[in-house]
Amino acid sequence: MNATHSGTARSAPPGPTCPEFWRSPLRGPWLTSVLGVVLLVGITVLFVTGLLSYAAYNPGLAEVNDKTPDKGWLGFYLFDWPTRPYWLYRLTQGVHVTLGVALVPVLLAKLWSVVPKLFTWPPVHSLGHALERLSLLLLVGGALFEFVTGVFNVQLNYVFPGSFYTLHFYGAWVFIAAFFAHTALKLPTAWRTLRRRGLRAELRTPVSETRPEPADETGLVSPRPDPPTMSRRGALGLVAAGSLMLLGTTAGQSVGGPLRSTALFAPRGQDPGTGPNGFQVNKTLAAAGLSETDIGPDWRLTVRGGGEEVTLTRDQLLDLPRHSVDLPIACVEGWSTTNQRWGGVRLSDLAELVGLGAGPADVLVDSVQRSGSFRTAALRENQVGDPRALLATHVNGAELSADHGYPARIIVPAAPGVLNTKWVTRLTFTEAR
Repeated sequence: MNATHSGTARSAPPGPTCPEFWRSPLRGPWLTSVLGVVLLVGITVLFVTGLLSYAAYNPGLAEVNDKTPDKGWLGFYLFDWPTRPYWLYRLTQGVHVTLGVALVPVLLAKLWSVVPKLFTWPPVHSLGHALERLSLLLLVGGALFEFVTGVFNVQLNYVFPGSFYTLHFYGAWVFIAAFFAHTALKLPTAWRTLRRRGLRAELRTPVSETRPEPADETGLVSPRPDPPTMSRRGALGLVAAGSLMLLGTTAGQSVGGPLRSTALFAPRGQDPGTGPNGFQVNKTLAAAGLSETDIGPDWRLTVRGGGEEVTLTRDQLLDLPRHSVDLPIACVEGWSTTNQRWGGVRLSDLAELVGLGAGPADVLVDSVQRSGSFRTAALRENQVGDPRALLATHVNGAELSADHGYPARIIVPAAPGVLNTKWVTRLTFTEAR
């Protein structure tokens, strides 16, 4: 037992604050470093794709889309989200959600590997140590918050109070600041550790030859380890198997095709039925608080802009020039459809009805839906002007079902699913800023 462990053990009360409480012979800087490198790469990708997802919601266009008020300089990177390639959001958000779910076992293993550090005794012994403990609290708390809220949003369409976008956005910045600060401090140690103890050699070491790492200043190595019942190769294999299982039971919701039936942990990942309208639905008519009366014969579409207003029945809408496009729907929860054949009227043609067809125009879209998020959404001029952007009335050769947005819904290439507003009742076009 080295002097550090001995002194700590004498002063620490019994229980997890005592180094001898932690007996695993696998804990040490090498295992922690391997898991840390995996998380460094994975979380960096998660952060970047998360920022892209936020940009795709067009928060800079109008307050109606911006669910994260007073973001200030945190929105420095926002840019006009493109409509090409049409599968862009399907790719970035699919990677974000699928990778996030697959990294859960790695995160849990990393927390297990450093759990003795959370119970260091005394809890604080200097100002510098207090700051280090605070950064560790932000790191661990931020990681758990981001992963838990993300998984709950995927599985339950979010159950926490307040806006998911606000909480997840600010939580991500707090976590990533702590994460990169921690990485900057620990990366040199991790690099030295991994160079001294090669990955290939460790993966070839069986249980019978597994030994505790030499005690060092990290305090991760147990002073009284139990005999090993698993090699480090086995521990990493167990974590990898968990990640692969989650990957295999989640990725199909984004990849589609034959893999869609394997998306067992994705509530809207699998095909819900057959027929022209037999594809994923995020929110049904009933879940939106609507009834058949709200979308019945009395439904009207109001188109406003340039000081003009036009009101259309559904039959009049169907008489306008029609176009067809093949586009998927991709949602923030990570699921997406394969390409569906949508039929309807171009948004740019509807802008022309009120005299705004000659130049670029934004549009504010209102749904019949009276409550809930994104019943109103704003689209930018590049989205309105894309010839594939439609007010759709049909899909795959049939009328839209009530759950898919009958009488009419928005379809825009590369846009998040919630911006493809269903049960549209009003379009307000304005000249682009």
